[in-house]
Amino acid sequence: MTTERGKASGRLKERAAVFAITVAFELLEGAFPEFHRLVAENAALSVKLEPDCMRFDVLTPADAAGSTHVFLYEIYKDRAAFDLHLASDHFRQFDQRSRDLVINKTVVAYTVEENAKIREAT
Repeated sequence: MTTERGKASGRLKERAAVFAITVAFELLEGAFPEFHRLVAENAALSVKLEPDCMRFDVLTPADAAGSTHVFLYEIYKDRAAFDLHLASDHFRQFDQRSRDLVINKTVVAYTVEENAKIREAT
């Protein structure tokens, strides 16, 4: 018989292999609207078309007017899923179309130990 504690422990072990990426972009002055359009489209397509892209958040400053910064938080089932993302048509198109809008891009990879409230299905 499995206890609730045993079930929770098993879930934590399953989540241990999750792979995350953060990307911090510094944009050219005035590039925010076009860059935001492109990155939002890439994020939506990533979640829709990539079964192992678990999350793709686009974070912008609370006062985005005149902003030159965008931060991405992406979670994938594993590193292989992220590698598939990099090879996808939608990512390659985003990368090509947005690169002239970017001054600097910093990418950091992480492993994920998740602590979250589980949302009830509505």
